[in-house]
Amino acid sequence: MATTVLPSATAEPGLTPLPAEAQRIEFASEDGAKLVGMYYPAAVNPAPVVVLMHWARGDKNDWIYVGMVAWLQNRGLEIPPAPGSMPFDTPFPFTPLPADLSFGVFLFDFRSFGESAPSNLPFGQLGPLWEADARAAYAIARTLPGVDPDQVMGIGASIGADAVVDACGEGCLGALSLGPGSYLDVPYQEAVSKVDEAGKPIWCVGAEDDAAAAQACRSASGKRYQSQVYAAGGHAMSLFRAKNDLQPELDNLIQEFLKLVFDLTP
Repeated sequence: MATTVLPSATAEPGLTPLPAEAQRIEFASEDGAKLVGMYYPAAVNPAPVVVLMHWARGDKNDWIYVGMVAWLQNRGLEIPPAPGSMPFDTPFPFTPLPADLSFGVFLFDFRSFGESAPSNLPFGQLGPLWEADARAAYAIARTLPGVDPDQVMGIGASIGADAVVDACGEGCLGALSLGPGSYLDVPYQEAVSKVDEAGKPIWCVGAEDDAAAAQACRSASGKRYQSQVYAAGGHAMSLFRAKNDLQPELDNLIQEFLKLVFDLTP
């Protein structure tokens, strides 16, 4: 792993793919707060990139533990979480992606989580700052080497499920929310409406036993908006737990959203 000075991404065809190994990315939020992320290059160059935003019960490493990073990168690697991180759960049994699909993956810690800078504010006041962190993450993802800067989207859980939508402005093609709850002080339906009016798809996934998520998913609407509320499954990343019988549908749903956003459907 290496700390990388980032050049601007270019959309030239036929470039040599970057090595698969993770790159440690240090960047700043809009107010200068120091944030830390990890970038996993795709097997193609330039490539679409998926920005993953974590929940409040963990940090960026939870996306590694459930197997989402290796699945999206699709380069046949076992990706270890950072040393000292707390395991979330067993890997989710993702249905393999087609061999010709490979995405760049960028995951990061919101401030006061993981390796990013702590804040003196209580969590209840950090919503607007997490939104700023999310905007900074989308912006830095567009500059990563090997990334097509016009092919960026987000997937988030819990606070990240709100952040991927709240911050989906310039350079973001769409966002998938797993267990949102208007946690960043922006009503979910308002955030969805703004992004939908810009012609970008937003999909929402929740469960009945996560009342806030079920309510948030049902509250929103739009021409390109879709929601799926399962009978059970728990909150946000809990939807990936192996004991959940809804798993096969969940990973197929994510794959369909990727194909929609990146226009990969024949």
